[in-house]
Amino acid sequence: MNSFVVHVALQSEHRRLQEMCTFFFRGVGGSLSNIYALSAARFKMFPESKKQGIRHLPPLVCLTSQEGHYSLKKGAALLGLGTDGIISVETDELGRMIPSDLRAKIEDAKSRGLCPFIVNATSGTTVRGAFDPLNAIADICHEFNLWLHIDAAWGGACLLSKKHKHLMTGCERADSVTWNPHKLMGVPLQCSAFITKHSELLKECNSTHATYLFQKDKQQYDVSYDTGDKAIQCGRHNDILKLWLTWKAQGNNGYEQRVDKAFDNARYLTEQVVKREGFELVSQPQYVNVCFWYYPSSIRHLAEGTEKTEKLHKVGLEVRKKMTEKGSLLVGYQPVKDKCNAYIMIVHGVAVGHAHM
Repeated sequence: MNSFVVHVALQSEHRRLQEMCTFFFRGVGGSLSNIYALSAARFKMFPESKKQGIRHLPPLVCLTSQEGHYSLKKGAALLGLGTDGIISVETDELGRMIPSDLRAKIEDAKSRGLCPFIVNATSGTTVRGAFDPLNAIADICHEFNLWLHIDAAWGGACLLSKKHKHLMTGCERADSVTWNPHKLMGVPLQCSAFITKHSELLKECNSTHATYLFQKDKQQYDVSYDTGDKAIQCGRHNDILKLWLTWKAQGNNGYEQRVDKAFDNARYLTEQVVKREGFELVSQPQYVNVCFWYYPSSIRHLAEGTEKTEKLHKVGLEVRKKMTEKGSLLVGYQPVKDKCNAYIMIVHGVAVGHAHM
């Protein structure tokens, strides 16, 4: 690639990430963001692991919500921690991590000779859109000297709204944050950022100083913009261009309106679910995820119990199949904790209004 084009891309990435960081703090971008967090947190606690590997380390564990993203388990397997290195923390009736259970799980892990090194809080869980209580979790991380990562891949966009940014109160206390503009911000796939307040840590953790790529005596531009050695990948798409162009077109005000409209649509859909016969909310939405059950008239008369639950579980599959084949609506479904299949409506399309619901 022409060196001028590379320079422009790096400058664009740097400046747009600085804009994102006005909502958080200084940082760098990348993909595989949650795995970056695991790697950075391990390096911060055990810097010798970069050279020596994990052979001489204690058994490391990460704590995350039972409704958190599966990428933590994939990252644990990839980094040699094993999927058993992910400890699930109980959630409340809205799907939020319970801080008292987090504390209990940390203490239990330590009593068994395990070494907690990171807590992954979630802002906007995949299914229910739950926001973990960040300040309470940050207090515990500070007490036990643990890295706090926030997976805000889905929920980070609420920071663009003055009305809804309170959902992420306490995010400034995190060591790192995942934010995916290709979700609610509507940037085409793929576009994600890993943001950390430890400005030199990624370079120390990931760089190999390959001089045939990252020469320090370049004359064309400031080599401090060479972020490639901080990343796990070598070649990367110029994903920042999509974010820059979209943000330029939307502006901060445009994005705020987009987020506020998504919340308003979710609120309206929730009202419709509550007042219609045969529909039941799984839990009150915090975000733009509306999860509900539909009880056909054939099972409404059944007493609560195994038979009704089993029939309701199959309803989600059958109704979705028929709607998909007909082409009327494509709706997701998912069991929620120990409950049966529920429908999941994510209401965030810019062209969607109350009339569609």
